[in-house]
Amino acid sequence: MHFSAVHVTAARDYTPEQLEAWASSAPDTAAWARRIQGINPFVVEIDGIIAGYADVQPTGYIDHFFVSADYPRQGVGRLLMDRIHDEAARLGLNTLTSDVSRTAQPFFERFGFRVIEQRQPVRHGVTIPNALMRKDLGRETDRRAGSATVQRFAEQHDDADDAPSYRS
Repeated sequence: MHFSAVHVTAARDYTPEQLEAWASSAPDTAAWARRIQGINPFVVEIDGIIAGYADVQPTGYIDHFFVSADYPRQGVGRLLMDRIHDEAARLGLNTLTSDVSRTAQPFFERFGFRVIEQRQPVRHGVTIPNALMRKDLGRETDRRAGSATVQRFAEQHDDADDAPSYRS
């Protein structure tokens, strides 16, 4: 799912070299499983297939936010963003931040995030431009998504062998 979100959805904004550095076609699956468990994301499933996932850390940082290329513009991103706002309210957060791809910046802007700084991070020797975005929450976090389809990854998977794998 992550692979398709990067290599298909972001293809118009990044070069093939940048896409491969961002999401390798030959990932270290054990490291990926540890990474996913470490961020404990919310997951949206449609008919048993992972359609998207995202997280928000106790600091308010959104580390991952991905929607499968198989489910564009079907409300998956909105469900995830609503769930992030619910979690932010539960945690009493005042601010959300994220390093956001060129592709996702317009989506984040629609939810009230603004660009703080354009960045040029390097991954595997390749520069992959993004932007640090921020949203000041205030009372915004009072709204509720009300979706039972968004769950924490740990609630769905009891052991590391169940971690999501790359699919194109």
